[in-house]
Amino acid sequence: MRFRAVLAILCLLGPTGCTFSQSTRQKVPLPAPFVLGIVDSVWSATLHETRILNIYLPAGYSPDSAKRYPVIYLLDGGADEDFVHIVGLVKYNTTPWIDRFPESIVVGIANVNRRRDFTFGVANLDFVARAGFKPGQFSAYGGSASFMAFIEKELQPFIAGRYATTAAKTIIGESLGGLLATEILLKKPTLFDTYIILSPSLWWGQEALLTQAPALLKMHAQKRSVYIGAGARSESEIMYADAKALADALTTYGAQTTTVIFDYLPDETHATMIHQGVYNAFKLLYPIKK
Repeated sequence: MRFRAVLAILCLLGPTGCTFSQSTRQKVPLPAPFVLGIVDSVWSATLHETRILNIYLPAGYSPDSAKRYPVIYLLDGGADEDFVHIVGLVKYNTTPWIDRFPESIVVGIANVNRRRDFTFGVANLDFVARAGFKPGQFSAYGGSASFMAFIEKELQPFIAGRYATTAAKTIIGESLGGLLATEILLKKPTLFDTYIILSPSLWWGQEALLTQAPALLKMHAQKRSVYIGAGARSESEIMYADAKALADALTTYGAQTTTVIFDYLPDETHATMIHQGVYNAFKLLYPIKK
């Protein structure tokens, strides 16, 4: 009886009281797409190809607004690569109740040939067996100089001209992507303010970048924030040692104002590194102020 009385009162209040549930169901067009970002592209005269970009824009983003956003550039940023995982971490850490760092645009650079784009030229491939590869697996390699030129002269100006960005830029690279991020850090450090380098393949070229690091760091000393994540030593002692050597070189020879964080993740493998490593990087680079 009490339920009937309440229902009668709701109906007396007007038609919305009795039809709210039904009208709400009718107004929501379900099922509907769940949109995480947009797909853009840029023609590269340097690479002689069109590159697909997966772009995440923060909620409320408007090109007509005066608000501007930092940009996080993600290597291996295809829809079937790391883009979805990193966007989730960015969205989570920039929610109002966490507010670890400002809302940011994420630019995922989809791959065409990562082994070509992320490696520098070498005299031969005798060393690749040490990392568990066969020379035939690198049918194309040595294109990192062209890819860095693409980032500097084409991609970054394209993003700055097309989207509402600030000058702040971060790069995230893992494995061979970590090798490229390291090469940028050592040779063209001004391209980014923050470097998140995960399980970098510094074995490439028989650790040539590590050998060159002291001289390059003295030549290009810049204020930067660098996170270096290394996975389980039990999986690869070489990759752990190389990542640690990079952190040590940055601490010893880098600018005194450079922030260097070395993070050992013994429970993560090379394959599982990306998600936990980037989460740790955000947490350590941007501690929440209490």
